[in-house]
Amino acid sequence: MLHGKTIVLGITGGIAAYKAAALCSKLTQAGAAVHVIMTKSATQFISELTLQTLSRQPVYTDTFDERDPSVVSHINLADSADLFLIAPATANIIAKMTYGLADDMLSTSLLATTAPIMVAPAMNVHMYAHPAVQQNLNTLRERGVFMVEPGEGLLACGYVGKGRLAEPEYIVEQVERFFSSSEKHINVDSTQQEQQKSLTGRSVIVTAGGTIERIDPVRYITNDSSGKMGFAVAAAARDMGAKVTLIAGQTQVAPPEGVHLVRVESTQDMYDAVLDLFPTADVVVKAAAVADYKPVVRADKKMKKTADKLMLELERNPDILATLGEQKQQQVLIGFAAETNDVQRYAMDKLHRKNCDLIVANDVSRDDAGFGTDNNEVQIYDRNGLVESIALTSKSAIAHRIMELAVERIVQEVHAIE
Repeated sequence: MLHGKTIVLGITGGIAAYKAAALCSKLTQAGAAVHVIMTKSATQFISELTLQTLSRQPVYTDTFDERDPSVVSHINLADSADLFLIAPATANIIAKMTYGLADDMLSTSLLATTAPIMVAPAMNVHMYAHPAVQQNLNTLRERGVFMVEPGEGLLACGYVGKGRLAEPEYIVEQVERFFSSSEKHINVDSTQQEQQKSLTGRSVIVTAGGTIERIDPVRYITNDSSGKMGFAVAAAARDMGAKVTLIAGQTQVAPPEGVHLVRVESTQDMYDAVLDLFPTADVVVKAAAVADYKPVVRADKKMKKTADKLMLELERNPDILATLGEQKQQQVLIGFAAETNDVQRYAMDKLHRKNCDLIVANDVSRDDAGFGTDNNEVQIYDRNGLVESIALTSKSAIAHRIMELAVERIVQEVHAIE
């Protein structure tokens, strides 16, 4: 997605500047040419050499440090950018952008660029909530600046609240999303605003990860699900304004911020959690890879090795998706079908048997997609057959498309009632 793209990364002087190193590295690894501009304050937190090494490009800090006599540096950077990304963005740079101040290399380059601008704020919770900062952010949004909302949690200053820089992985997802939308000739800012409204007031349940079925206190049956796809769906629903409950089993990555996380272990645990919330849900996305069977007998103590063979008797777990299909009324129900062969046939059969509105199918036998990877290639079906085939791309991009299709189903349901 980022190959051939030029990103100017502006780093300002907050403690979160240390995260900019990981962000720069991930953008570079994704194929982007990253040119870094640092404010003087930023250099107090992280060195120019670090960013130069990670970006493999010169780092700029001084407006008057002209290295190539054939160009004016800040104009050249401004003209070359496909995207201007400020991360972290302090209250100071946000104010400068709002009022058009240009007193250093970064603010001057921002005034000179015609490229889209993305801002990832990071500051103390009270600073972020201050009316002046919020007014400045709203002004920038009105001008078309794309915002990456800060997270909530423990801040470096010791306060707990909103103001923490979004994680580098999430910022990269937003950058990829931006370019994906741009290449489809969509106005990203308008699209984002519509998406922010499209699930506002709606309740979305997402299941993610693999369930585990205990044989004894130290052994269990599970599968290779990492939780990445389910987490991406939860993040997409959150971005579109939904109240999201994420019910997660065993996962290999950190869950997204800004959602209500419910941790479960077994399929029965997940069944109980989902069924409890289902009546008030508008959309349910069953992205978890649940165990179909569980041991008939679970030992209370660690089983000792006493024989050459061990016979393990299994019994069926409750079928969460089928139960939801039986009980659903106005809900949009979306399932996943992870297959290794005859993907379309098995996916369509599952959709009809379990009364899903949509089913997302993928071939998990591939090395470059499916379980554990950051990318996927899927086919989405409804009762009439193939709705959309999505070529290999990020799970984040796929997740946003799934939620867009869910919104379309909600709109259709509303029109049908009217």
